Amino acid sequence: MRGALQARLRGVRLLAMDVDGVLTDAGMYYSESGDELKKFNTRDGMGIKMLQAAGLVTAFITREKTAIVERRGQKLAVPEVHQGVDDKRVVLATLASKYGLTLDQVAYIGDDVNDLEALRAVGFSAAPADAMTYVLKAVDYVCKKKGGEGAVREVADLILAAHGKG
Repeated sequence: MRGALQARLRGVRLLAMDVDGVLTDAGMYYSESGDELKKFNTRDGMGIKMLQAAGLVTAFITREKTAIVERRGQKLAVPEVHQGVDDKRVVLATLASKYGLTLDQVAYIGDDVNDLEALRAVGFSAAPADAMTYVLKAVDYVCKKKGGEGAVREVADLILAAHGKG
């Protein structure tokens, strides 16, 4: 990995991520009775736990608002779960301030148009391999993995390696 990118990863203290299309495969599944279902990848979950163990803050920031995301955040002990968010950049700035960080110390993973401003605002930006084309062109790193198939773990491993914990 390029030296400048490695240096930016070393500075990351908070990883924030979109949910649908990043932690999930972007599918919206509904049961016959109308229940909404989402598939999460356990390897992504382990990556989040590893970042937390290394002292990094983790956050979910999503436009959707579901009990499923709240439960996933609770299961992984994600301290910052923000749902129903229209301006993700504002939430990132608020989180950075709350934890005494600059936006250069924040990484964000997103996949669609509503993530672009957040991706442009942070020190390190990434997108799953199957993100929208204009997002792929805007980020620092394009994952080899797709959303819901290990993209978050891939970024977590990059951050941990840069911190000497990989």
